[in-house]
Amino acid sequence: MAVRSKLAKKHKELTFKQIDYTIDYHPRGVKSTDDLKACREIIGQQRAIDAVRTGLAVKSTGYNIFVTGSAGTGRITTVKHLLEQLEHGHPELFDVCYVNNFKNEDRPRAITFQAGEGRKFKKDIDYLITTLRKVVPKIFMSEDYKDRHDRVVREFEGRQKTLIRQFEDKLSEAGFVMVQIQSGMGARNEIQPLVDEEPVSLEKLEQLAREGKFSLSKLDEMRRQWDSLRRDFDLTTVESKKLNAKLEDAIEKLNYSMVAPLVSDKVNLLKRRYPDDKVVEYLEEVEEALTSDLDRFREAQPRRGEQDAPPFRKREPFEEFGINLILDNSETQDVPIVTEKSPSYKNLFGSLERVVDRYGYWRTDFTRIFAGSLLKAAGGFLIVNATDLLIEPGSWIHLKRTLRDGELEIAAFDPLYMMAGSGIKPEPIPISVKVVLIGEPRMYHLLWRLDEDFKEVFKIKAEFDTVMPMNKKNLKCYYEFVRLITEKENLAPFEVSGLQAVAEYGRRLSGRRNKLSTRFAALTDVIRESAYCCQKRRRKMVQRADVHQAIQDQESRVDLIEDKIQEMFENNTLMVSTTGTEVGQINGLSVYNLGEHMFGRPTRITVATSLGKAGVINIEREADLSGPIHNKGIAILTGYLRRMFAQDKPLVMSASVSFEQSYGGVDGDSASSTEIYAILSSLSGVPIKQSIAVTGSVNQMGEIQPIGGVNHKIEGFYDVCKSNRLTGYQGVIIPWQNVEDLMLRPDVTEAIKAGKFHVWPVKTIEEGIEILTGQSAGKRGRNGKFTSGSILARVDDKLREMAMAYQNFGRPENDKKVAVKKK
Repeated sequence: MAVRSKLAKKHKELTFKQIDYTIDYHPRGVKSTDDLKACREIIGQQRAIDAVRTGLAVKSTGYNIFVTGSAGTGRITTVKHLLEQLEHGHPELFDVCYVNNFKNEDRPRAITFQAGEGRKFKKDIDYLITTLRKVVPKIFMSEDYKDRHDRVVREFEGRQKTLIRQFEDKLSEAGFVMVQIQSGMGARNEIQPLVDEEPVSLEKLEQLAREGKFSLSKLDEMRRQWDSLRRDFDLTTVESKKLNAKLEDAIEKLNYSMVAPLVSDKVNLLKRRYPDDKVVEYLEEVEEALTSDLDRFREAQPRRGEQDAPPFRKREPFEEFGINLILDNSETQDVPIVTEKSPSYKNLFGSLERVVDRYGYWRTDFTRIFAGSLLKAAGGFLIVNATDLLIEPGSWIHLKRTLRDGELEIAAFDPLYMMAGSGIKPEPIPISVKVVLIGEPRMYHLLWRLDEDFKEVFKIKAEFDTVMPMNKKNLKCYYEFVRLITEKENLAPFEVSGLQAVAEYGRRLSGRRNKLSTRFAALTDVIRESAYCCQKRRRKMVQRADVHQAIQDQESRVDLIEDKIQEMFENNTLMVSTTGTEVGQINGLSVYNLGEHMFGRPTRITVATSLGKAGVINIEREADLSGPIHNKGIAILTGYLRRMFAQDKPLVMSASVSFEQSYGGVDGDSASSTEIYAILSSLSGVPIKQSIAVTGSVNQMGEIQPIGGVNHKIEGFYDVCKSNRLTGYQGVIIPWQNVEDLMLRPDVTEAIKAGKFHVWPVKTIEEGIEILTGQSAGKRGRNGKFTSGSILARVDDKLREMAMAYQNFGRPENDKKVAVKKK
C-alpha cells in the first residue's frame, strides 16, 4: 500500500465503493430474459409522449409535430412505435378518385369517398361501360333497329329520288343531259345539250358556230337554258344535302331513342347508390357524353386485306370514362403511418406522368395522376426527416402551403419547364394529415427564427431526451427491452448478470450515475454483439463477461488512433512524467473526440514566470491554436490571481503557459485549474508531483467547477501510468461535482480497489495544491497576510519581490535606498 503524507490523508480520496457503479438489481423470480415479458412501450420519453398526444388531440390547423433529439438515437423507429401505440380512435379515412372533366379536360375533377367506396365506384363505372359496350352494339344489330333504320333511310331516299327525278325531267324537256367528266383523279357532273341525240359541250358548239357550222341564235338560246338549269342543279344539290343532314339527324334520334333509356336507367341506378352532389354531377356528364356520341360504340374495323385494324386506328373510345383511384383505403384498418425516406417533390406530393403520343407531342390526362406519400398518409401521420426535406427543391414550400391551406395540389414539378409540354391542373384535394418532422435541435431553432410560416404549421415540439432516471421501474424496462430484442431477432437469452451489464453500459452512456441512457440503438448493438460473443464461447446464455467483451470489441474496432497515440507515450515521443516532482510543470488531461470514438490522454503543461507586465501569456493563443473557451479560461485564472495577490500591490508578472507538444487546436476551460497550479508552483518554487494529473475548471473565486469527459480523462492517464508501471502514488484530481459522473472501466476500478490508483475530488484551488505538493496551501489572515511558510504565502512574497524589483529597475543605487527607507 502506498505511503501518503498527512496532508494527502487530510484530503480523502474516493473509495472503491464510491466509484463502483455496478448494478445489482435482480427482479424476484427472474433468472434470465426467458422469465421476462418483452417491452412493448416507449421507455423514458414521457415528455415527448405528452407532446405528441397534444398534437393528436388538437385537430386545428397547424398542430403538426416537430420531433427533436440527438441523431443516432433511433428517433424514427421510436416515433413510429409511439404513434402505433397511442390510441387514435376510429380513423377517418377516405378514398380519392380523379375523373375526367367533360367540360374542361385540362381540369380533372377530384371526388372523395368513404374508405372502400372508391373501389366500389370504380368497379361500378367499369361495369357500366363494359355492359354498354356489349349491349349497345347488339341493339344496333337487332331486327327492330334495322327495320326502323331501313324505314327512315327509305323515306329519305324516296324524297331524294323525287327531287333528282324532277330535275332530270327539266333537263329532258330542255334537251339537255347530265354527264360525268373525268377531272384528274376524280369526276365531276356537267350539264350538256343534246345535238343529234349526242351530248356536246358548249365550248365545242362555240367552236362550230365560229366555223359557221352551228347557228349562233340557237347557241345563245342554249346558253340561257344552261344557266337556268345550272341554277336548278345547284338548288337541287343543296336540297339533297339538306335531306342527307336530315337523314343523319333522324338516324341519330333513332339511335338516341334506342340507347338513351338504357343508359339513363343504369346511370340513375348509380345516382341512387352514390347520392353525393359531386358524384351525381359527374354521372350526369357521363350520361350526356355517352348518349351524345354513340359512334364510340362502333369499334375500328379491319379493311380489305387486313386481319385486324392497325393500332393507330384502334383508339380506346371509352378512356375518358375511366376512374383513376389514386387513394384506396378499402383494406386499411388502422391509422396510416407513412415514413417517407426520400421526400422529393414527386414522392411527397404525387406526380403527373407525361407520355409522347404518335405525333411526337408530350401529353397527359387524368389517368396519369399518381399519389404521393402525403396523400397516402391522409387521416394519419407522415414521418419525414427534416434535413432530407429541406434539401429537396420545392418540397418545403409546397408542404407548408398544403398544411396551411388544408388542400393538396398535385402538379408536375418542372425545373426545366421550357422542355415540358402542356400539362393539366387537377382539382385540389381536401386533406387532413399530421406531419411529424424529425430533426436536430439546431434545425428546429433555425427554422423557428428564420421561417415565419414554420411557427404556424408546426406548433408542437416533441423533445426526445437521451437519458432517464435510474430506478427499479426503468431498470425493469431495460431488462424487458433486452427480452424484446432477443425475442425479435432470435438471440441467446441473457442471464441476470448479462442484463445488469447492459444496464451498466446504459448508465455509462448517460454520463451520470443516477441516469440511464435512452439511446436504444446503441444498446441494441451491444445486445446483438453480446449474443455473438456468447455464441463464440459456446454458451447457452449471455453473461456479464460477454457484454464486457462486446463493448471492448466495439471500442477496439475504432481505437486505432488511440493505440497509436499510446505507443507514442510508451516510446517517449510524447513526453509525460508519471513519477517524480517538477517546478512549474503539471499533467493536464484532454479528450480526443473522433466522432465515433472518444478517449482521454495526459498533456504536459508548463509555466515559465518572470518579471514583467504581460500577465498570463497563452502561447496557444499566440500561435492561433487556442479556442474561445480556452481563452476565457486564461482570462478567468488571471482574475483569480488578481483577486488573491494584487490587492496590496500591482501584479507585475509575465507567465507563459504552454501545452507542450500540442500541434492542433486547444479549446475548453477544463485545464484552467491545472494552469493555476503550475503558475503557483513556478512562483513559489514548490515542485508538483508528476504522478498526479489534474482536470477541472475554475472561477475567479478559486472554486473548482465540473467538466466533461471525466471518465475518459481518468482512464487515459491510467493507461499511460500502467504502461510506465503503477507505483501506488498515481492518480487524478477531479472536481467534486464530477463524482456522480464516474463510471470507470473495470480494470481502472480494480486498480483503485487495490490502492494502485487514486482519485481525489476537490472543491477549491487550495485543496488541489496541497494534494499536488504535499504542503499546506495556507489561508489569508485578518491582517491580509497568508499563513507563514505556506504556498500562497510564498507566492505572495515572490510577487511582492517582483513588484519592488520592477519599481526599482533601472534606478541609481541611491534612489533605491531612498525607496527602501520610504517603505
